[in-house]
Amino acid sequence: MADFPRRGGSTVLGMIHLRPLPGTPFHQDGTFDETLASAVRSAVALERGGADGALVQTVDRVYSVADESDPARTAAMGLIVDAVNRATGDGFHVGVQMMRQAVSASLAVAKVAGGSFVRVGALVGQTLSAHGMVTPDPLHIMEYRRKIAGEGIGLIADIDSMHFSWFGGGKSTAEVARAARGAGADAVALCHRDDDTTLRMIDAVRAAAPDLPVILAGHTHHGNAARLLAAADGAFVGSCLEREGWGSEIDAARVEQYMDAVRRAPR
Repeated sequence: MADFPRRGGSTVLGMIHLRPLPGTPFHQDGTFDETLASAVRSAVALERGGADGALVQTVDRVYSVADESDPARTAAMGLIVDAVNRATGDGFHVGVQMMRQAVSASLAVAKVAGGSFVRVGALVGQTLSAHGMVTPDPLHIMEYRRKIAGEGIGLIADIDSMHFSWFGGGKSTAEVARAARGAGADAVALCHRDDDTTLRMIDAVRAAAPDLPVILAGHTHHGNAARLLAAADGAFVGSCLEREGWGSEIDAARVEQYMDAVRRAPR
């Protein structure tokens, strides 16, 4: 059983957005070394600013909706995650997400390169994406995690966010949370642009699954972090920490300011 993420506290996980990797149609030959170096710089900035960890996420522009990844892409991700892991301390959690739904490859990279967790865009149900219908296979995901002795790798599943919306409706956020937990999720991720709506979603999940950690999947910033993280157990944090907006490198000073706001959150 994974021991991360944990219920309680305010775990801040900065987003490291990668350039298109080898094995993908928009990768530019010769850019990989700088992609790796940039990821390491962002991870170090997150650690220096006081964040608890990072999620290394592919941004390859177009994706398969199946649980698959080109071998070159998987190898490149493994090198990056390994470099990030080596550049940061033992208490810094490194996560893997190979978009759109390459969960097995993400688990493999985490296992081999020392990752603490993976983020899964869809674990149960279906969700319609710009690249097609994502139909997860939770049995395969959990069997593969067992196969590679990856039970210690935390599995954070999106249940109501920019990456997941239950296709066809008819399921509340709380019901999707229960389904994800039943399928093996160690934590769930959710978000909404409206802060009050986000807080209601958290309350609903708490009522349905009191011991299940809830991670904010986006839409936090320096102005609302204290309020939202008083209710949630953690957050994936991206653009408000990046020096030149979404997709750029992390700025340590912005991380420190965000963490100062989080520390003001009552628990």
